[in-house]
Amino acid sequence: MSTVVDPTDSAAAADRPPTPAGRRRTFTLVPANQRRSLDELVDRLDLDAGDTRAKRSAFWAMLTLSGIIAISGVITDSTATVIGAMIIAPLSTPILGMGIGIVTGRAGHVGRSALYVLTGVALVVAMGFLAALALPATSDVLTNPQVTGRTSPGVLDLVAAFATGFAGSIALSRKDLGDVLPGIAIAISLVPPLGVVGVCLGSGAPALAAGALLLFLSNVVALVIASTVVFVAASYGRDALGAQETAEGVARRKRAYVAIGAVAVVVAVPMIVNTVSVTLQAVWAGQVKGAAERWLAETPGATVEDVSWQGDEIIVSVRSPEALPDVDDLQTTVDDLVPLDPDVVVLHTVGERVTEQRAGE
Repeated sequence: MSTVVDPTDSAAAADRPPTPAGRRRTFTLVPANQRRSLDELVDRLDLDAGDTRAKRSAFWAMLTLSGIIAISGVITDSTATVIGAMIIAPLSTPILGMGIGIVTGRAGHVGRSALYVLTGVALVVAMGFLAALALPATSDVLTNPQVTGRTSPGVLDLVAAFATGFAGSIALSRKDLGDVLPGIAIAISLVPPLGVVGVCLGSGAPALAAGALLLFLSNVVALVIASTVVFVAASYGRDALGAQETAEGVARRKRAYVAIGAVAVVVAVPMIVNTVSVTLQAVWAGQVKGAAERWLAETPGATVEDVSWQGDEIIVSVRSPEALPDVDDLQTTVDDLVPLDPDVVVLHTVGERVTEQRAGE
């Protein structure tokens, strides 16, 4: 005896097997036998679901401790300490929670997760700011590699953030990939850039703080977009809405997708510009080094040690036992080479290199 199934019946729709395209998507990305249920995923990513008191206390305790560890590692230039902060940092939970909230059409979940992120940002930045104020005046933390490495993000940082976001979302969706989550936590840098933002603000360097904040925002945007793509492909949106999705719900989700896409463009543009700028500066630095070597060609024992950019200035480090030629000649050559007309600053170290010799030679 045949049975007629009403296509608008949500219970019957849930019992129907997925379409071939949907089944292929689920099996390749998140196999059905390893796929977490929607309730399990939401329980992991929603700090206001389930045992909220335990979740919130763990979140704030771990965030505070990871902030202290990250800021300490940044100030002391300890890579191992900073990595430790990455492992225990819980900020990825509400960020990925925004992704599952968008996919399932739960605006409240998105809003609560965003509030946790914003409050966490304020907490870590404030901690870094206070730490910088407590540093002795002789401490030059702004030249620390842990700071300089996070204040000039480029396109590759954004690409890495997207890859990490996809990896983290897939790992959360599958039961068999829990062991990779610590590695993903290390790969996606969330708390350390915020610590750098606070340290830079406390040290009176808002431009550097803006660069570190851009790195953090790019990571957040990449996580949200990647998690949205993965969770849609894994059919969590279908699990939540089924056949009862309304036209208003579809429109709301589309608006959310457009919004995060626009934010991604806003974040990506300065990172692309920064990458192009860094590339051009490297090319110009090489050209200036060649010009400086020609400028010193008639100075016995003179060598160009390094050429680097510092703001709008080109720093040319020279070692020479003799007096140097007129710097204005080098400035004129650099003005012809570099369209930005940077000021040339020559750092002259008096002396010469002595080749290593063994005793008896």
